Amino acid sequence: MAHDEATDKMMVEMLEWWGVPTLFRAPYTESAENVDIALIGVPHSSGNNSTLRDQHLGPRAVRDISANARRYHEAFDFMAWDAATVRDLGDVPLSQPANNEVSIEQISSFYRRVYGAGAKAVSIGGDHGITGGIVQAIAGEDSPLGEKVALLHFDAHTDAYDGLDHWLGAKKSAANWASYLVKQGNVDATKSVQIGMRGNPRGPGWLERSFELGYDVITMKKYREEGAAKAIETIQERVGDTPLYITFDLDCLDPTVAPGVSNIEAGVQGWNVDQVVEILRAMRGKNVVGGDVVCLMPTRDLPNKVTAMVAAAIMHEMVALIADKKVNS
Repeated sequence: MAHDEATDKMMVEMLEWWGVPTLFRAPYTESAENVDIALIGVPHSSGNNSTLRDQHLGPRAVRDISANARRYHEAFDFMAWDAATVRDLGDVPLSQPANNEVSIEQISSFYRRVYGAGAKAVSIGGDHGITGGIVQAIAGEDSPLGEKVALLHFDAHTDAYDGLDHWLGAKKSAANWASYLVKQGNVDATKSVQIGMRGNPRGPGWLERSFELGYDVITMKKYREEGAAKAIETIQERVGDTPLYITFDLDCLDPTVAPGVSNIEAGVQGWNVDQVVEILRAMRGKNVVGGDVVCLMPTRDLPNKVTAMVAAAIMHEMVALIADKKVNS
């Protein structure tokens, strides 16, 4: 039987245990020049000192399974990987991983170069502090984007806890990035939505700071009362034409869906995958300028790596949104 090398290569590229594990089998490059979508790992875990600090293992876990996650996007009826130039830029080199402040600035320097070259990034973390490092580099005055971004923030927690000047030693931490990005002029909170917050808080008034900063907040309770259509309408109207950055904390999902996360919220049911994908796909046509998936804890995942698979699925949705906008603009 004759063998066709191209067919043979296509077959093995779908196997997670074969070959070099770049993100989604995207070709690896060190330069963001002539790249539409840069896939980047951010192995950072010193911004969240209140849980086990294994989030830095997240990028490697997704690389290990994402070969089988690069698939045709049925809802958008296209292959994002063919519609745009997608490349794996590797991991942000964090030379002092235990030093949160140094790491955040190294993250910012890396993304400044990526966006300065004209690429947009979809990233896998890492604790949620990476969002601060990324967005402060790409958005606001004198940034590559040249303006503030709107934020669509999926999470069980608001991460706007700025009552303390540090979180267990981390100043620009996973607990306060949603606050300092607004105060620094990187995020326009009046165009932004935090969605998915749930669980018993540590005290009353836990949403007040988000509202003071200008965010709208759709808790899981409100989502269930008003429904998906109302939540989507709120997000679409609020974001409008503002450049949109999407950050997705896996703890917004129910622990039965994503067990391998930090800061797990098990007391109140979270989302299933279809519910969050519905909201993400409703952002089709928006000017999505980047996104990240954070708080994957591979050491707490199930043996079948289901949480890493879910993280890859969410990244795929973000890649599809950016690629679809490129094709149709």
